[in-house]
Amino acid sequence: MPDAAPVDLDLSADLVTLTRALCDVPSVSGDEARLADAVERALRALPHLVVAREGNAVVARTELGRPERVVVAGHLDTVPVAGNLPTRLVGEGPTAEVWGRGTVDMKGGVAVQLALAAALRAPTRDVTWVFYDLEEVEAERNGLGRLARTHPEWLAADVAVLCEPTAAGIEGGCNGTLRAEIVLHGRAAHSARAWRGVNAVHAAAPVLATLAAYAPRVAEVDGLVYREGLNAVGIRGGVAGNVIPDECVVTVNYRFAPDRSPAEAEAHVRELFDGHDVRVVDVAGGARPGLDRPAVAAFVAAVTAASGRAPAAKEGWTDVARFAELGIPAVNFGPGDPLLAHADDERCPVADLEACFAGLHAWLTS
Repeated sequence: MPDAAPVDLDLSADLVTLTRALCDVPSVSGDEARLADAVERALRALPHLVVAREGNAVVARTELGRPERVVVAGHLDTVPVAGNLPTRLVGEGPTAEVWGRGTVDMKGGVAVQLALAAALRAPTRDVTWVFYDLEEVEAERNGLGRLARTHPEWLAADVAVLCEPTAAGIEGGCNGTLRAEIVLHGRAAHSARAWRGVNAVHAAAPVLATLAAYAPRVAEVDGLVYREGLNAVGIRGGVAGNVIPDECVVTVNYRFAPDRSPAEAEAHVRELFDGHDVRVVDVAGGARPGLDRPAVAAFVAAVTAASGRAPAAKEGWTDVARFAELGIPAVNFGPGDPLLAHADDERCPVADLEACFAGLHAWLTS
């Protein structure tokens, strides 16, 4: 098949060309091998890097003996293509944009990583460039999580930067996320004789009232402001149109600031719904931005000097939380508007690609 031919990446090409080359190799989650092969081959051609591979994750390191090591990471996979490949360049000059699947999430960031990996032969900090697979699927399959379990030494660093889309601004840390099911119990009966039963769907009313009245907390963590949220994201109950339901399940999602641990988040939800059957089905801790850590402060200073933009909080959950579990402070910094991630009209400004390259370059050479 024509698309099975090996791909050669020119890491000296301009950022637009490199981004388009990466995006035009489809790599939907689980099908990253061809792109991982290309990334590995391009990096092994660079004598200043030591390259390792595990599955479809590729890691390249400088070994210069610097007193500080940083990780710069990005994932190779995308969500399914929606008729938005091959890529196209729209506009010119400062308003030009690269359109197509993966331009925002997150092959634009990967292009910046690869260009810098090639260009920086003697950075002032040792750098570990991480390109991993399976980010867009179930958490247990995540390639970065797999590396943390199998080769944690590959990820050891003083600070990490995840090139997820942030519109070329720094977004520190991330909120945690907890999903719980609140199970309401009743007694089934024929709806013509409803008085013989107890309607579990009706019993959900106090739960929904609590959620509607809930005032989310706003927390300042390491100088950044995180907004929490607690919302019903699903409700199910009933088995037939003539049966009083004996069970109703309200699914809630709690987004909690990174100054709360998963255990504290769970305790908060259980306290709110005290007396109900609360079952936590999924939880992932957040990540403090660590802006007070010297390595992070140096990154922030270099990037804000170039862009003039102050850091903001990352409200959603990202893989920076995996670095936090390893004790490594991490921030998000990458090209593209995160609101366009996964969209059919996904597109990344060329100006964002250039700004992220310039910001990381300034930090890694300062």
